[in-house]
Amino acid sequence: MRVPVEVEDEKNEAVEPDEVEAQEVAEADEGNDAPEQEADEDAEERARVEAAIRAGEEAAERELAADAGKLREERDELQKKLSDVEDQIEAAKKEASEATDRMLRLQADWENYRRRTAAERLAEKERAAEDLVTNLLPVIDDIERAIEHAGAAEDDSQLKQFVDGVSAVHAKMLGVLAKEGVEPIDPAGEAFDPLAHQAVGRVEDAEAYDETVAQVYQKGYRMGDRVIRTAMVTVTYGGPKRPAEQADDADANADAEKDES
Repeated sequence: MRVPVEVEDEKNEAVEPDEVEAQEVAEADEGNDAPEQEADEDAEERARVEAAIRAGEEAAERELAADAGKLREERDELQKKLSDVEDQIEAAKKEASEATDRMLRLQADWENYRRRTAAERLAEKERAAEDLVTNLLPVIDDIERAIEHAGAAEDDSQLKQFVDGVSAVHAKMLGVLAKEGVEPIDPAGEAFDPLAHQAVGRVEDAEAYDETVAQVYQKGYRMGDRVIRTAMVTVTYGGPKRPAEQADDADANADAEKDES
């Protein structure tokens, strides 16, 4: 049997025995509920931790997704820039190629112009020299006729001296012309060449080859590779045909002079 005892609380107040008993029962009940509260608190703590982890993971996923999006945008922008640069490089290469082609064409045009101009200057020089020589040829013809006529006259020492002097002048003039590439065409006894000879008459001669130069009325002249005046000649006929070898040589010379002219 429990004996009621009066006790004093912390405030020194008198407590009834029934109150003491009720308080003890309440403390006993609180002692029994403590493990359950701790379990609930642990569960709540785990739930909070899990929620925090999930929130962190979701935030990390969102951040990674945002970073990936930015990287894709940067990649696309870089690819676009690279494509633009490649287009610019191709355009620059095309322009450089076109510029090179234009430069080569200009160089070729300049080289052709230079050669053409040089050829024209040379041709003008040759024509000028040819005109001068052509104008001098009648003088040479007169000198040669004078020498020939004087040589046929009777013996006269003074006249002979004069003829010798004129002959010397004639030789000097031919020497000057020879330095310029001028040489006479005196084809007496040679095969007739229509490119270098002008037939002014025909002479029957059974002993000479057919179409042989019998007499030269006026010498021709050649300047370099060009015939600037054909020789005036008479041509034989009625004789034997010229041997094939000589005829081929004459034809070859004629063809060469034709190509050169």
